[in-house]
Amino acid sequence: MYKLNCIVQIISIFICALIGIAYFTLAERKIIASIQRRRGPDVVGIFGLLQPIADGVKLLLKETVYPSSANLTIFLLAPILTFFLSMLSWTVIPFGNSIVFLDFNLGLFFLLAVSSLEVYGVIMGGWASNSKYAFLGSIRSAAQMISYEVSLGLILLSVILCAGSMNLSKIVEAQRTVFFCIPLFPMFVLFYITALAETNRHPFDLPEAEAELVSGYNVEYSSISFALYFLAEYGNMLIMSLLTVILFLGGWLPILIWLPGPIWLALKSLIFVIVFVLARACLPRFRYDQLMRLGWKVFLPFSLGWFMLQSAFFYTFEIYPILS
Repeated sequence: MYKLNCIVQIISIFICALIGIAYFTLAERKIIASIQRRRGPDVVGIFGLLQPIADGVKLLLKETVYPSSANLTIFLLAPILTFFLSMLSWTVIPFGNSIVFLDFNLGLFFLLAVSSLEVYGVIMGGWASNSKYAFLGSIRSAAQMISYEVSLGLILLSVILCAGSMNLSKIVEAQRTVFFCIPLFPMFVLFYITALAETNRHPFDLPEAEAELVSGYNVEYSSISFALYFLAEYGNMLIMSLLTVILFLGGWLPILIWLPGPIWLALKSLIFVIVFVLARACLPRFRYDQLMRLGWKVFLPFSLGWFMLQSAFFYTFEIYPILS
């Protein structure tokens, strides 16, 4: 019975994640269309609500084209690995009080480890394609993720220092008095900008720069293989939006009026999802040297300095973590 319950929970998380990703793509197309003063998808279903399903069916039914010079085993394994790791992250996200599949004390560390592993799927895909554009895109992605994960780790240490735990549910509970976005506002802003870089999104979408690399590391992929990369990318954006809310905006905790926890989590996350789309619609792309300079010469020194200052402040005034 316990195993059956676990299977049902995993399938439920998987289905909810896929539905969220599908309608995230629709929302992105609608918002960008509105900004550009056009209608966007509105033919398939009422207001275009069935467009994501039509796109998914189209990708499933398309012929899969394999490059003649590709390393087929790694070429096929790469998108599967990337998609699997993206879905794995959802298992530790607390959607409400006690509404979480894996609630363990190293949940934040688990998320950081999984996000670090995802770059292997990108590198494998770029290398196995045996295309100079795909390989250059994968190298860019690896360099970008390594550069910004250093800053990301220091930002997370600031949150852990306040909460006294790496358990995501306990971090949310530690914000009942005040959301961490208020005392840690600079880290809150830095975290979200770093999330844009970690997910290869505009204005940091250098691994997929259409003008330079055609489509980046996934240029040789088609059909279901391309769909897996696509789903993983949008899944990561949703994960980073949820993580921003959990770490800095109190997760499922209510604001002013009472609503069920999962609804509050979804409403808060929706703000950051929309910012992802607005960044793509409004901001110009960074040059690669600007991207690296921002990560190593701005974000890293600032996040390290803030963590040292916060640690010294806590030690001097004998401030202990909230949950200690």
